[in-house]
Amino acid sequence: MLLSQTIGTAIGCIVSPLTLSLFTKAFDVGNPKGEYKAPFAIVFRNMAIIGVEGFSALPKHCLQLCYGFFAFAVRINIIKDLLPKKIAKWMPLPICMAVPFLIGGYFAIDMCVGSLIVLLWNKLNAKKAELMTTSVALGFICGEGLWILPAAVLSLAKIRPPICMKFLSS
Repeated sequence: MLLSQTIGTAIGCIVSPLTLSLFTKAFDVGNPKGEYKAPFAIVFRNMAIIGVEGFSALPKHCLQLCYGFFAFAVRINIIKDLLPKKIAKWMPLPICMAVPFLIGGYFAIDMCVGSLIVLLWNKLNAKKAELMTTSVALGFICGEGLWILPAAVLSLAKIRPPICMKFLSS
């Protein structure tokens, strides 16, 4: 196992920088209006500014909004824990509501479609759905991740993918 981890790490040290350079050449990474906005870069930059300048660097009433939304999230989680399971499963999770703000709306749409498929699958064959849902979801996630490399190569070659490979542009 140690040998496998060593080999995997060595391959990752070579493949990751090459993939990143290909990705940055093919796509407009970091452009706030582009497809790949690099939201974590903005978050970490702003955290560094707040760390240096303090809370005075925040917009007016930002801390009050943070306190309010924090209290809202705590209340929702407590209510969810106190309700019976039949009702609690329909309560929103605050962390799930926050994901689209960080990553983008397309992720929320993917999750909604996936959740509807799982709901339908559970109605049709609950036992098989319970066994296979996680594996199928992971397969779709990996498939989407694996598509990034061919998409970058096609983009560098100025080839636009057909509709079956890319549904909507952002």
